[in-house]
Order: sequence, then C-alpha cells, then structure tokens
Amino acid sequence: MNIDAALPTFIAESNELLASMDDCLLLLEREPDNAEAIAATFRAIHTIKGSAGLFGLDCIVRFAHVAESVLDRAREGELPIDDALTALLLECRDHIGDLVATVSGDDSAAADAVAPRGEALLERLRRLLSYDVVPAADGPCRASTCRATDCGLGPCPRHDESPAHGGVASDTWHVSLRFGPDVLANGMDPAAFLRYLATLGEVERTVTLWDGMPAADTMDPERCYLGFEIALRSTAERQAIEGAFDFVRDDCRIAILPPHSPLEDYRQLIATLPEGRERAAELLLACGTLDAVELACAMADEPAPPEPPAAAPPVAEPLVAEPAAAPPATRAPTGESRRSQERRGQEAKFVRVDAAKLEALINQVGEMVIASASAALHARRSGDGLLNEAMSLMGRQIEELRDSALSLRMVEIGETFSRFHRVVRDVSRELGKDIKLVTTGDDTELDKMVVEKINDPLMHLVRNAMDHGIEPVDLRTARGKPATATVRLNAYHESGSIIIEVSDDGGGLPRDKLLQKGIERGLVAPGQALSDHEVFKLIFEPGFSTAEQVTNLSGRGVGMDVVRRNIEALRGSIEIDSTPAVGTTMRIRLPLTLAIIDGFLIEVAGSPFVVPLDMVVECLELPDSERSTGNGRHYLNLRGEVLPFVRLRELFGIEGDAARRENVVVVTFAGQKAGLVVDRLFGELQTVIKPLGAVFRHLRGISGSTILGSGEVALILDVPATVQQAASREAGERPDTAAQTRRPLPASASPLAIH
Repeated sequence: MNIDAALPTFIAESNELLASMDDCLLLLEREPDNAEAIAATFRAIHTIKGSAGLFGLDCIVRFAHVAESVLDRAREGELPIDDALTALLLECRDHIGDLVATVSGDDSAAADAVAPRGEALLERLRRLLSYDVVPAADGPCRASTCRATDCGLGPCPRHDESPAHGGVASDTWHVSLRFGPDVLANGMDPAAFLRYLATLGEVERTVTLWDGMPAADTMDPERCYLGFEIALRSTAERQAIEGAFDFVRDDCRIAILPPHSPLEDYRQLIATLPEGRERAAELLLACGTLDAVELACAMADEPAPPEPPAAAPPVAEPLVAEPAAAPPATRAPTGESRRSQERRGQEAKFVRVDAAKLEALINQVGEMVIASASAALHARRSGDGLLNEAMSLMGRQIEELRDSALSLRMVEIGETFSRFHRVVRDVSRELGKDIKLVTTGDDTELDKMVVEKINDPLMHLVRNAMDHGIEPVDLRTARGKPATATVRLNAYHESGSIIIEVSDDGGGLPRDKLLQKGIERGLVAPGQALSDHEVFKLIFEPGFSTAEQVTNLSGRGVGMDVVRRNIEALRGSIEIDSTPAVGTTMRIRLPLTLAIIDGFLIEVAGSPFVVPLDMVVECLELPDSERSTGNGRHYLNLRGEVLPFVRLRELFGIEGDAARRENVVVVTFAGQKAGLVVDRLFGELQTVIKPLGAVFRHLRGISGSTILGSGEVALILDVPATVQQAASREAGERPDTAAQTRRPLPASASPLAIH
C-alpha cells in the first residue's frame, strides 16, 4: 500500500494543528502561566513531527524536533515564557506552515526562501537550548537535552553508563515490534515507522521476523506477517520513541527497553514474546542487544512462568515493557496518556471526506430534486391518486435527503474568525497600534464553499479597519476613547441570509474627503448631491484611495473593488455604516448556501421566475386602482406603510398583454420591503441553483437559474438588487417620503386586501 496517497490528509491535519498553535501561542502572550496552552502547543508540533516522519519529510521532522525541544524546556519551567519566546515560536509555526505548503506544492515560488529562514530560526532555537542544558555530573539526564539530537549540541553525557549497576552492556535502545495482521488494511505502512525511527537516532541493527509468512499461494497482500527486533542508538527519551508509534499503537505489540536496562527486564521480554523462549533468545542475540554471556544468564536464571491469564490479549493490544526502576523523566505522564486516548476517541467520531466527493454528492442530490419534480408533475397530470400519494411521500424523503446533504457542507464561521486573531496581532504591531479583536456569533453556520471564498474579502476589510479606521493613540485619547482599539467580527442569520459585520471603533469614514476625491477622479459631478451611503460606496471604485502615502498594507487603491466583486460573485452585497469619531461597520450579506434553496415560483407573461422563499413576506392582489402604469406611481399603501414596487414585466422588458389579475409578492432584504408585480403565483418548490454562463454573469436583477419539473428553465431573481432599485426609484419619485419610507400613511388611505 502506498502511504503517499494519504499525503493530502497529512497536509490538511497539519494546517488544522498549525491553526490551533496560533490560538495557543496568542493565549500564551496574554497568559504566560497557562500550562494547558503550552502543553497543547507541544502536542500539536509533536503530532506534526510524527506524521511528517511517516512520509519521510525529514526537513519538517528536523526543524520540528528542535522546536519541540524548546517547547519541552518551556513546559518544564526551564525557559521563561515571555513575549520574545512566543514571538519566536510564532515564527517557527509560520516556518512549519511554509514547509507544509512546499510539500503540497502551494508555495513553490517561495520555496527558495524557506531553507535560509529555517536555518536562521534553528540558530535562535539552538541558542535557547544551549543555555544551561548540561546536566550535573551526578544528576539525572535531562529530557530536553536528550531529545535535542539535531540541535548541534552533541550527545548528552549520561551518568552511570557502565553495566556495573546491574544493567546490560548494550548502550542502544531495544525496540521489539510485532505489527498486527490488519495494519496494511488500515492504511499504515510498517516501513514508514522504521524510517521514522531513523530520524530519532541511528538504527544499528534490524532483525526481521519472517516466521509468520505463509506460502506464496496462500498469502493475502493486505495482511502483514512481519515482526522486527531493532537496536536503536539515540539520545531521545522514551516518550519520543513511543510517540513514533502513536498512529499504529492499536494495531501492534510494542516493547521498548532503554540502554543498560536491568537483565530482569530482558528476561521478562523473552517471556512475553509470542515466538517462544528459545526463538526470542535467538532474536535478541542476532540483534546484538544481548551478548552470549548475558543471554545465558537471562535464560538460566529465568523463574517459573506465571499462571497463564484467563484470556490471551488480542494482537492489537499494545504491550510496552518498562524497566523495573526507570527514572521518572523516561515515563510518559499518566494524565497525558489519558488525554491522548480521549483525543483519539473524539477523532474517531469524525470522518474526513474529500471536498470533491462531497460536491459530487450535492450535485447528485440536486439532479434527484429536479427528477423528482418532473415525476411529481407527470403524476399530477395522470390523475392517479395512489401514484400521487407515492410521489408525495418520495418528495418528502428527497427533501429530507437534501437537507441532510446540505448540512454536511455547513460549517461554523468561528474557525474562520479565529484565524484573524493572529492577523490583528501582527498588523497592530506593525502599525504601532494597540488593537484587540472581539468575535461574536462564532457558532453561526453557512456553506463551506461560501466560507472558503469569503476569507480574502474579510482579510481586506480587517486590515483596512486597522490601517484606516483606527486612529493613533494620542488622537483616541484626545477623543476620550480607550487606548486599546477594538475590531469586531460578528455573524448572524437574517431573512435566509447570513450577515457578517466587520466593525471598528475608530474615526469613521471621512465623508468630505471621499467626496472631494470622487470629484477629482470624475466619479462625481461638481455640485451633485449624494447621500452618505452613495459617498461611502465610492471606496469600492477601482483605484480609489485617500491614503496620503503608500504602505505595504494600503494606499494603492487595490483591494476594496476586489472585495465587492468577490462578494457579488457569491450573490451577496456589502453595506457601509459610518459615524465620524465613533467608528465604521462593513456589513456583508451572503446566501446561506450556493447549491439548493427553497423557492417561490411566479410567472410573468408566461416566463417563470423563482424568488428565494426566505425573502418572501406575503402575497397580495394588486388593486384595480393601482394597475394603471400611467399614473407614474410605483408605491402602494400596505396597511399604512409605503411599499415601493417593481413591475417585472417592465424591469426585464417582457412583451405581452398584462394579465386580467396581477399580484404583488412582498419581499424583504436588509430591513427594507418592496413588491414584485407578477401575473401568476404557483407556490413553493425546491430550487437547484445553476450558475449563469459568462455571457450573462453581469445581468442585473438575475442571480442564477434552475430547471423546473416541466423541463423549462426559470430564472432566479436577485432580490437585493431588485429591492434597492425599487427603493431608489421610490425615493426619486417621492422626495417627501423618501426619508421616511416606513412612516405610516394617513388613516384615510385604504389598505390593500390580502390575497
């Protein structure tokens, strides 16, 4: 089995562990005494090192090994945890991320710069390790020194290395390894673990046990029949060597004995090996762990075998032999082992699935929805009651399947928000400002495809908020604000959409400066009256910038126009609220999903359209008094409120006679209501969203298309654009009510009847 096929999984898991390292190290900056944070950081880098060793990624293993040694010293209290150390560890985290990106091929352009940066970091790490690492002459060997085999300090001098204390003469570790028969079927390559052992030291001798090999004609290529006895020369501690087998611990039997272990430990090992006493003795002699004299003593003095257990342990049960009086530094903490088992139990509840497979599943469910709608239509036309009942039942089942499939792609946005803690920390230091990030609504869910595409726009908005929005400390103090500024990320659901807000408590957008720049650029005519909202929208024009100097963060006018394009490509929109000296809020509205939605089917002059059901408030019949288009009015009295409306026939230039009876579909978006005047109402349906082709990508008022059960293509209305157009036109036609769209009309006005 080729373990390289699992490389994408290693890359994905490494990126997750690196993200958790970010959180832990940022927490350590605020709470240097947080033991769990430093332990979690150690576990993350140890796991990455172990996984990298399985794939032969020595560059990652060597660097992570030294960084792990520094972390271990910090964990043991031998290094002070201060800003300098956390800053260095954050740089190490970034370097490991670069190494992982180089392995994945995502960062080939910067590959040449990775090695020199790594050497510089290693030199800084080695200086930390060289500080007071040599143990006292009579003291025990320090774990951090023993593990630093690649730090350039040389091997750690061990005390009492002679066998005079009762131990054997061998100064190598002995690893007795028996892989279970299912290890290959479970996706693990035994050879990869042996290669990883070589990164911890020098494998002096390996004896391969072939005894379990069957005849060639009966051999199962997916079963493992091998065992190994290994002599390893290493200054690593026991925990590091045992950690090499973390991923296969449940599928093998392991016994590990340190150098100069007492003869009694080898006697116990011989008694527990499944090959029997004589064969086990041969293996230890061939491996060179015991010489002939020591082996004879072990065999001659062997006590009577203990009573056999009630049931033999299964092959997959781990077996780790330990010396009778091992020093505490060589034993893994019981609490740590328990937490490791708990983590493995939690990981077992999840299955990592390729995103392409999940996307294919969503597409297949979408096609099933279309086929179901077609079958239901034919069933209704047939007039067969039993068939209609069966189709109704199948429709409900498909709807549940649709919801279940879509839920697989729904993820919490908190993971995206958490990445910005590091961004805010780095950028605030670069700008010389004291800024903190506050996130709310982290448990808000949305489509994974939306999450992946919204990350870059959010990055631009957060950086701009810190660079342009947050004032210098002296100006904040003069305005009576706290010296520490705040950038907020908030997410919540509203009317079938997700709202993501990027807010700051800075100085707000300079309206007059923006307007003057717009006039200079020819975007605004001199003397033209613009609302605050229209002035603020100028920042989304290509090349628009008010920065007085160009920096590596801003000033070139590149970014905000890209933000708007990327958000609109997701069928979303962005709004701006800003108050001078108070702050600015960028509000992004996005659909919950890009795949399948509940829709409301309408028709205009025989052309079908779909409105997202979450945005539909109610349906009304258009009164005869409002049917004439010659009155110049495009607003209605809806129970005492002004309701602007849009005639879809006029909006899309659809020819044909108006229907004898017209209806108004009241929709809402961003707190505004508008009406869509249509000919017929058909009701709810499941809508599989099909993207528009490149030719129609910039078509205003249409966000996509879908296929009906009849085979017709229905266009999906872009409700936000339609509502904004209706509101703008109503404001132009009724300046006296434009600023009070939601104010009640006179009591004498007759409200519409609900249809």
